[in-house]
Amino acid sequence: MIIQRVLLIRHGQTDWNMEGRWQGCLPVPLNDIGRSQARALGEYLRGRPIRAIYSSDLPRALETASLVGDALGVTPTPDQRLREFHLGVFAGYRRDELAALYPTEWEAFQTDRWNYVIPQGESRRALQARMYAAWQDITTNGHGPEVALVSHGGGLSLLLQKLFGETPELQNVRLENTSVTTIERDGDGWRLAEIAAVSHLATITEIPVSGDVHSPPDNQSL
Repeated sequence: MIIQRVLLIRHGQTDWNMEGRWQGCLPVPLNDIGRSQARALGEYLRGRPIRAIYSSDLPRALETASLVGDALGVTPTPDQRLREFHLGVFAGYRRDELAALYPTEWEAFQTDRWNYVIPQGESRRALQARMYAAWQDITTNGHGPEVALVSHGGGLSLLLQKLFGETPELQNVRLENTSVTTIERDGDGWRLAEIAAVSHLATITEIPVSGDVHSPPDNQSL
């Protein structure tokens, strides 16, 4: 059955999210709150016609996808293209640390926003291209009516920009941990049905907010 709806899901919380450390492609695991968030999301989505879950293969995303999949009876399919920004030498540091340790590279990263390649990493344009390639494959070849993509704040933000451009609804939107952005088929294209929903987190006593480590358009903790 053709895919009618795609749920873009950010992974659950990690300790590094709360410390404001840029994780990139490092194998940082969920913390206990992140696991609770993922289980709550799984219960919230239970009964939905989600036929497949595609996930970044990084531990924090794949564990989120697995916990959601446990509730849905769906085994996630890992896809390296859904990984977070490959941050190279920037990975593992906070924003203030980067400005001090790599002042030249940090300045270039801020000024040449799309094309600057972080040493030992990649550019925003490269990240967006691989996220969009995964999107095209999944929405063309996947089985619907609904599928879920579990990925990361930076990658999902750039994918949304590719799909919808400078849509006002996306300006300054935060994709919190386990937030769900719903995209629905609209004729030959797609439309935003819901952005960064977190109502499932109401079941969790404490709902922490991850540290914001950089300004839009990359307004997520990486």
